Parts: sequence; C-alpha cells; structure tokens
Amino acid sequence: MIAQAPPERSTALCTYPDGSTMDDAKTARPADGKLVVFFDIDNCLYSKDAGVAEMMKGKIRAYFRRLGLSDEEAKDLHSHYYREYGLAIRGLVRHHAVDALDYDKHCDAALPLDEVLKDDPRLRKLLSDIDRDKCHVWALTNAYKIHATRVLKLLGIADQFEGVISCDYGAGEFSCKPEAAFFLDALEHVSTPPPPASSLYFVDDSALNVRGAHALGWRHCVLFDEGGAEEGRLGGLDKVPGSPPATGTADGDAGGGAAEGSPQVSVVHDLEELRSLWREIFKTSEPNGSTAAAA
Repeated sequence: MIAQAPPERSTALCTYPDGSTMDDAKTARPADGKLVVFFDIDNCLYSKDAGVAEMMKGKIRAYFRRLGLSDEEAKDLHSHYYREYGLAIRGLVRHHAVDALDYDKHCDAALPLDEVLKDDPRLRKLLSDIDRDKCHVWALTNAYKIHATRVLKLLGIADQFEGVISCDYGAGEFSCKPEAAFFLDALEHVSTPPPPASSLYFVDDSALNVRGAHALGWRHCVLFDEGGAEEGRLGGLDKVPGSPPATGTADGDAGGGAAEGSPQVSVVHDLEELRSLWREIFKTSEPNGSTAAAA
C-alpha cells in the first residue's frame, strides 16, 4: 500500500451551537485576549464504562468486513490505520476509496448512544463553573460533527461550548489530532488572529493527542487517564502534579514541576481534578454559596 500525501492544511470543521458552520459568510471572532479551553469529547466527557468505544469498534470492524476483509484482517487493519493515521476512516479513504460520509453513516451515526449516554449534572456543573469572563470553551474532536454534537446534547452540555471543532469527513482527505495542521486550524476558527499558545488549555484522553498539542507549545495540556493505562504513552514528557499545592503561582504553576512559562503536561483521573489544577479558569465559591471570579 502507498499512502496518499496528507493534506497541506487541515480541513477542520467548526460547528456552532445553532447548527451553523463557519464558511465564507462567517469568520472567526476578533481576538480578545481571553484564555481558550479545549475539551476532547469521546471517552473524555463521558466514562469509558459507558461502552461507546466498544460499540464503535464493533461498527468499524463490521464496516471493514463489508469491504470483503476477514475478521482477522478487519481487526489488524483497524488497529494499523488508527495508529498510522489517528482515525480508521483515514486509512479507508486513502487505501480503499471509501466515502467517509458513508462510513460515518454506518459507524458513528449508527451507534445507539441514547441508550448509554444521559444528562450529566456533575459534568455540567464543572463546565458552568468555568469563568466565561476570562475563558472561551470549545470542544475539539476527531469525530464528525453529527456524532460530536449528538454526544454533547445527550450529556446535556451542548450549551456549555461556544462551538465544536471536528474533522470534516465531507472533505475527502482531512487532518485530525494529533497532527499540527489540525491543531493550528482549530485556533484559526477560534479567533482572528489565532490565540497564542500561552493562552491555551487542553484536555484529552489520548496521550498521543496531548503530546501533539504539547509539541506546539500549548500551555496547559492535561491527559484524562481514567483507567490509568495511558500515562505511560506520554513518553519522557515532564509532568507537573495533578493537584498543585496552595503555594503554586497564580497562573496554576505547581512549583517544582515544569519551569514557569513553559508548556505543562498533567495527568488527571477525574475531570473534577481540573478545579485544583486549573484554579485560575474557575469561578470561586463564596461562603454564602454565591460565586465570584477567581483572583
């Protein structure tokens, strides 16, 4: 097999809460100096215990078999394409002339998500406690927009995001995390000019994706390692503690971890840990129960 050349730039798709997408008639908002927080979606905003990954794996391998592959070939190619391209569909597009939208129709869009994903009040509270006077909050996913927006709605948190940046399956060849083109295009969707790396916060359940963002200098990268099996894939990246001590600096540096001002990588096993790790982006609770912006 000879892989086709990757696209020269990303074809990331930006979808807004009203369902519209960024096109020639809609451009990114002017930069305003706020921090930008990116959340991955699948296996990050919901637990792996929901079983979505296993359901998705079954649909994907069934699609491989539709191409005339045996069960063993489907298993091997699925794993190979995921490792090689970040998404199985990219391997299918490059080597099997598969229509990515047809793939999505039979795989992601065919998942019975409404049977396993429900409103998550705890997650909604976490997201709503992010200080929007200081931050913009976006979803950043390798899924197509239909699946991404569907998950957010089922979790009851769609309104907590200013938009969803996803892969554009309709573009044929496209980039995805952890490729630099995808990350850089995502920033172009957020503002004009794009926000600086020093203002970026990112959480993902894939060590590979975290490494990709860290390599670009994204300031605060977090690996959500729910099961504890992913951290080893961060390689030799220096990690700061998941819960900085009270003596940490005002911008969340832990002291004794990464050098102040350098890109940081942390590992959490529960998204609630972000409250202590990223104190500066959350509103604080007053004794009377009201909230106020963190200093």
